[in-house]
Amino acid sequence: MSPDKLVRMANQIATFFHSQPGQDQAERVAGHLKDFWGPEMREELKVYAQKGHDKDLDVLVRRALPMI
Repeated sequence: MSPDKLVRMANQIATFFHSQPGQDQAERVAGHLKDFWGPEMREELKVYAQKGHDKDLDVLVRRALPMI
């Protein structure tokens, strides 16, 4: 899958969890990615962030990455 699509999808998930109450939004983003994304998609997103593109990712996605 293209990195642009992965980033867009991850950021959409984060946008949803920003609107949810509580202080565990990053954990909930990580849980969603683990539950609904395949291992290859999660790995592609991690590699994308590690290559210095993490600025494209919502803060909740960046905080969730180590948890996935």
